[in-house]
Amino acid sequence: MNLDLALLVPECAMLLLVAVLFVQALSAGPASVAAHRWLPPGALAVTAAAVVALPAEGMLLWDAYKVDGLSQFFKLCVAGGFCIAVLNATRQPTLEEGKRADYFLFLGVSAWGLMLLASSAELVTLYLALELSSYSLYVLIPLRGRTREGAEAGVKYILFGAAATAISLYGLSYIMAAHQTTYIAALAARDWSWAASPTAVVGLSLFLCGMFYKLALFPFHFWCPDVYQGSSNETAAYVATLPKLGAVVVLVRLAAVLHPGLEITTAIAWLGVISMTFGNLCALAQKDVKRMLGFSSVAHAGYVTVGLVSGTAEGLAAAAFYALVYVVMNLLCFWVVARVAVDGRNLVLSDLNGLHRRSPVLAFALGVGAFALVGLPPTAGFMGKLFLITAAWNHGYNWLVIALALNSAIAIYYYLSLVRHAYTEPDENTSLPAPDQSAFSLGGAVALAAATLVLGIVPSPLFEKAVQAGMALFG
Repeated sequence: MNLDLALLVPECAMLLLVAVLFVQALSAGPASVAAHRWLPPGALAVTAAAVVALPAEGMLLWDAYKVDGLSQFFKLCVAGGFCIAVLNATRQPTLEEGKRADYFLFLGVSAWGLMLLASSAELVTLYLALELSSYSLYVLIPLRGRTREGAEAGVKYILFGAAATAISLYGLSYIMAAHQTTYIAALAARDWSWAASPTAVVGLSLFLCGMFYKLALFPFHFWCPDVYQGSSNETAAYVATLPKLGAVVVLVRLAAVLHPGLEITTAIAWLGVISMTFGNLCALAQKDVKRMLGFSSVAHAGYVTVGLVSGTAEGLAAAAFYALVYVVMNLLCFWVVARVAVDGRNLVLSDLNGLHRRSPVLAFALGVGAFALVGLPPTAGFMGKLFLITAAWNHGYNWLVIALALNSAIAIYYYLSLVRHAYTEPDENTSLPAPDQSAFSLGGAVALAAATLVLGIVPSPLFEKAVQAGMALFG
């Protein structure tokens, strides 16, 4: 067994942080409450470790674990997203004080599982890493005080997640029966057409169901709006972002074995069209902000498929880049939601009325997030969609690109309704608590808004890194 710890710097750093949280969660008394004070610097240290490890490359554990440009790119995204999620959750009003260390422990275990998922180059390893990242979320989602909504969201996520897991495992058995290997590199050399290997196509389709569930792609989206609405604002911010990164890195690796025109590739493209259309149309009717963002994530899952079906390194790089900017955009919107709902309530659109007078900085940050999710320049969302469109055009799925453009136009209405309520509607409800105006709140909003704009104005360094990783998959 080849094991080089020098290639596992981000994973070891996250595991050390999880171990400290585990010890602290077992301790009684005030020590377990202090986790939120030292954890943000610890999460920042993990992010720094992921930056240091970016050039690392190698194969570990009988070639089942691959450290390459793609995995290191996503590990950095996971570490950065985890750091922001921890900062967002340090002031969680619906979480009991004695459970804070436990909460952050499971948050860390989930992020660690996503890091392992990024390097999984073999389907069984991939499956185990996916389950490790998922089981932690089963515990996190119900932790919303003693509310019926939190318990309902937890039960739905567990039941639907168990079903998706069973389907994926069943599909894995078909792949093993048809091709006698679970290594992605070996599977890339096999024929995935229906005529040559129908059993393998059925198996891969079933296996992908688990990834589509994490991505909230239609028709595996049904949990998403309910879980977002039922979980706490801070937990929803994590569930809406980092697990999507894990799903995308797996789909990018598996998409490298597919080619435009194959039956399974065309099926993914059709699911993408339906997902983006269904998600946007459902979001139009929502008044609950988190539920709106839930259906929005269904639409964005469809956008990601545009890059996945292109069959090119640029397309896979565009999907990876879009997953990153989606995380940043969504974290920005959820940061504002958590800072406005200081009492932990679910925001409805009317709660945003007059936000520009109550908190100009938060209103501006919400506007940047909404414009980015629409895909307007000069935000990261615009560049992400531009990369998807240019990478996929003239590769057999031009109709999918046109569907993306049309759905982006539909999405303008409900995203800009957030801005309309914040800037044009009068604030008539004076009984609601004032937004958090602390330096912590405003500084985080400004930093995330700046990141969204910088990734839109200067996207080339990250995108070129993603292209290099994508080319290595076809190498």
